[in-house]
Amino acid sequence: MTFLERVCAAFEAAELRYALVGGHAVALHGAVRGTVDIDYVINWSLRTLALAEGALNKLGLESRLPIRAEDVFHYRDEYISNRNLLAWSFYNPKDLSEQVDILINYDLRGKKTDVFKVRGQQVRVIGREELIKMKLASGRPQDLEDVAALERLK
Repeated sequence: MTFLERVCAAFEAAELRYALVGGHAVALHGAVRGTVDIDYVINWSLRTLALAEGALNKLGLESRLPIRAEDVFHYRDEYISNRNLLAWSFYNPKDLSEQVDILINYDLRGKKTDVFKVRGQQVRVIGREELIKMKLASGRPQDLEDVAALERLK
């Protein structure tokens, strides 16, 4: 089972509403590009942050910063405005290729998601149009290239 499949399976087992975003989502929507970390969005609440943290910890991942779900929930605005922290990052100290980011500047609630099967594992992915909106809003060069690639697929 790939790392992506293991993370999605852990989120499914935790009954966490999540969606894959970032480069892996772009690839599943048909515009392949390389990326190392796996980016997710969740319904924004203390409960879902705690579920995500627990699922990732069970996989051997640790927060890069000395913060917990409660901190991320209560200090979200400060982290975004004063520290430019847009994602809560996790990594596996035994395998640095295993990295996950939970975007904290986005709430999945009410957004369309698609379900893909990856080698039999259910993977929830943000809908194509919402992914394009997210990437346009970021304005980063790589994100704008992703938008162009996704638009060419229409």
